[in-house]
Amino acid sequence: MTTERSDGHQHLAAWRDPRANLRFWIVAGLGLALDLWSKGWAFRTLDAGESRPILSGVLEFRRSLNPGAVFGLGAGLVTVFIAASALALMFVLFLFIGSSKRHRALHVALGMILAGALGNLYDRSFVKAEVVRWRTAAGDLRTDVGVVRSDVREGLIGLGTWPDGSDPRLIPATSVLDIRAQGVVRDFIHIIPEFPSWVPIAGGRSIWPWIFNVADSLLVCGVLLLMGHLWRTGDPARTERSGSQAAANPPALETPGRGATSGAEARGDAVGDIRS
Repeated sequence: MTTERSDGHQHLAAWRDPRANLRFWIVAGLGLALDLWSKGWAFRTLDAGESRPILSGVLEFRRSLNPGAVFGLGAGLVTVFIAASALALMFVLFLFIGSSKRHRALHVALGMILAGALGNLYDRSFVKAEVVRWRTAAGDLRTDVGVVRSDVREGLIGLGTWPDGSDPRLIPATSVLDIRAQGVVRDFIHIIPEFPSWVPIAGGRSIWPWIFNVADSLLVCGVLLLMGHLWRTGDPARTERSGSQAAANPPALETPGRGATSGAEARGDAVGDIRS
């Protein structure tokens, strides 16, 4: 009985099914390749400070180096983000291994999440820049990313464009609070529209103020698809266990109970009545 239940589970397991593996790994591989290629293309072809319209009034490409997490959140916590990304990757693989081969949408969602996490993890691990925190004359706190130049005038710090350090911006050394070299993420997609001026609080502000990349898009879309799958199917593991147990333990055929009388017994009783 145990063998049948185990065999049924193995037959349904995604990690043992070639088609499920193709769905998962092709989505992950293509997503990762698209992310890394697009970031490399953007930083090769776009000049620093250039905004290149893609959809007029809707979408543009603009270079930006992000020292934080998704959409620029949490700057300065690179080690934490790398550790969190590694845990997320293990969790994605755990979900895939424990899923059924029938859960196609789940495999696509997990592939997208894996691609997005790997794309940004690559940048944080291998794309290095200097992050400078400083205060303006008005007292505002700023964080700028680039390449620190040492060949500028005394009392000033030159922060050039990544990766070659060209066109350095001069910052008074006395205004600098912190300079650290760390991994950064390359972003280039910017959504242009703003909220109408009559909208309370948000009026005149950008609908999506963050500059992002393909990896961020894959992460968000993958998580939304994963949530939709879980909402539609409930607990996949519980459903899978129920199906395996039902297949391994088919319902028994009904047999006459103690109070039931078989045909032979009924005929015997009838003969006895006639003789008597």
